[in-house]
Amino acid sequence: MSWLFGYKSQSNLPTPSQEDTNTSNGQPTGDQNWTKAEKKAMEAYRFDSSALERAAAAAKELERSKNAKEALELSKLQEQTRQAEFLSKAKEYEAAMEQAKVEQKRIDHEERRKTLAEETKQQAQRAQYQDQLARKRYEDQLIQQQRSQDENLKRQEESVAKQEAMRRATLEHEMELREKNKMKLLEAEYRAKAKVDRENRDITLEQIRLKAQESRITLLEGIKTAGSVVGAGAQAMLTDWQKVVTAAGGLSLLALGIYSAKGATGVTARYIEARIGKPSLVNETSRFSLLEAVRHPIKIYKRYTSKPTDALQGVVLKPKLEERLRDVAIATKNTKRNHGYFRNVLMYGPPGTGKTMFVKRLAQHSGMDYAIMTGGDVGPMGRDAVTAIHKVFDWAQTSRKGLLLFIDEADAFLRKRSSERISEDMRSALNAFLYRTGEQNPKFMLVLASNTPEQFDYAINDRLDEMVEFTLPGQEERERLMRLYFDKFVLQPAAEGRKRFKVEQWDYSACCTKMAKMCEGMSGREISKLGVSWQAAVYASEDGVLTEKMVLDRCEAAVSQHKQKMAWLSEQEKQDHKTISGKTFVL
Repeated sequence: MSWLFGYKSQSNLPTPSQEDTNTSNGQPTGDQNWTKAEKKAMEAYRFDSSALERAAAAAKELERSKNAKEALELSKLQEQTRQAEFLSKAKEYEAAMEQAKVEQKRIDHEERRKTLAEETKQQAQRAQYQDQLARKRYEDQLIQQQRSQDENLKRQEESVAKQEAMRRATLEHEMELREKNKMKLLEAEYRAKAKVDRENRDITLEQIRLKAQESRITLLEGIKTAGSVVGAGAQAMLTDWQKVVTAAGGLSLLALGIYSAKGATGVTARYIEARIGKPSLVNETSRFSLLEAVRHPIKIYKRYTSKPTDALQGVVLKPKLEERLRDVAIATKNTKRNHGYFRNVLMYGPPGTGKTMFVKRLAQHSGMDYAIMTGGDVGPMGRDAVTAIHKVFDWAQTSRKGLLLFIDEADAFLRKRSSERISEDMRSALNAFLYRTGEQNPKFMLVLASNTPEQFDYAINDRLDEMVEFTLPGQEERERLMRLYFDKFVLQPAAEGRKRFKVEQWDYSACCTKMAKMCEGMSGREISKLGVSWQAAVYASEDGVLTEKMVLDRCEAAVSQHKQKMAWLSEQEKQDHKTISGKTFVL
């Protein structure tokens, strides 16, 4: 019923705090510190007297009414409903207040976070600015120190230059004084000598006349004595005819003996050189040599007891090239058996592609001897080159088994005769070579190798019957070479049980395939050197164990070196092109 009389129960009103009921030092009460929402809510709880009067009048009317009891009950129900609504609104208000507090705390926390972030940013900027200032001060100090050092160095250089100038001036002055003193001494000496010569002139002339007279008398006496001796001998010989015949016969026999001994010595020497020794231009040969047999008897024994092998054994080439070389090997072997005429072959291509190796295998396969010479050895011989070339071909003609003459780097002396880079001696050597190779020969087979066959003289090209190009190995050939050399340089030494040679377990096949892809553009010789580097890696390790990482590292190093060589080659080709364009030739 309290709602009917214009006020609410005190239990439902907000309880003011101590700060709201008391004042201190004339300050207003605590309700002034409430928010607008709280003040607006408190207006509903203020006492209204007019409403109380209206409630009293309504109560009187209800008392007089016959439905007063029902109205009272209805009022109670309404009051209860309103109180429930009020409690619900109060809880909503409290929830809103709590939410407002939470939101306020969140806003405060966000503000503090932003403040901290801004402070951190300001501190970072301040630290960065201070660091820049410190760097600038340090750079300024370095610049100042460098300036002071430069100034000190400049002053020292100026001082040294001044001292050097003073020393040089002093030395020049001393030398000038010495030269003047020397000239004065020489002048005085010559004057004294001239004075003495003038005083002794008569004595000197008399001595010269006496010496000349004695020399003339001695010469005349010698001539008279020699003439009398020779005259007496000639008179005695002419008067005795038997002595004349004896003297003439003795002189004739002496001359005949001298020339006969000289000719026999030359013939014997050439025979020994052709049959037993080898010419100076031949660097390596499989032909029997007495001196070589004495030095390496076991090697000579194995060479003569070994059976002919496949010409392509141990040589890895492309399939088409292998097929063509196999035809050449079969034709050469059958030519040797049937005593036919051999064909001259040119093998050209990049270095390290197997040209020399195939020639040795070809000679062993066909049962012939081989001899290897280098074209670069002809030039330094000068005028003797012609004689040396004739000796080589004479030596080749005496082979019983047939000789395969392999000339490596043949373009070094077989280049065009019209070229300005060839000397007169080289031109003569080329002419001698052309003379000895003008016709097919059943005694020897000529094989030329060159990296630049376009430099050959046209007459050389006319003497070639077969031209074979050796190219760099492809992917499959590189993989075969990798497996071949990995087995030769790694697996076989490890299987022999050497103390400092062991191999770690990994997939060797996959590793060889991977390295074959890495080594694109490398020749067979470079891949064989890579195999030797694997052995070097084992010997350089502490435990003597070869790992996959070591193998791949060596392969990467070889690839890097190959790229550097190609870069050098490109620069050299450019330089050669410039040199040829400028007509600057070097013999």
